[in-house]
Amino acid sequence: MYAIIKTGGKQYKVEEGQEVYVEKLDLEPGETVEFDQVKAVSTEDGLTVGQPTVEDATVTAKVVAQTKGDKIIVFKYKPKNNYRKKTGHRQPYTKIKIDSIKA
Repeated sequence: MYAIIKTGGKQYKVEEGQEVYVEKLDLEPGETVEFDQVKAVSTEDGLTVGQPTVEDATVTAKVVAQTKGDKIIVFKYKPKNNYRKKTGHRQPYTKIKIDSIKA
């Protein structure tokens, strides 16, 4: 059984027991979160696709940790002008563990 959920402007295919990195959620580790924007649910009966979401379908997850991704280097350079600018960025993520999928 799997579901496709939408959070943070992205869609994720999740299964029960799976750990997923999603865009940062303002929750503490140990708290639970419920996703109600379920785009599709696959069960033994078949695939149910929502228009745009599946009615009465929820995915419950537990926040495991607040982390950051790998550092990305941004280097701007203009030749012959002695212009160099080096900055970095680390995207914040929330690691969640899927507890249950209800359809």
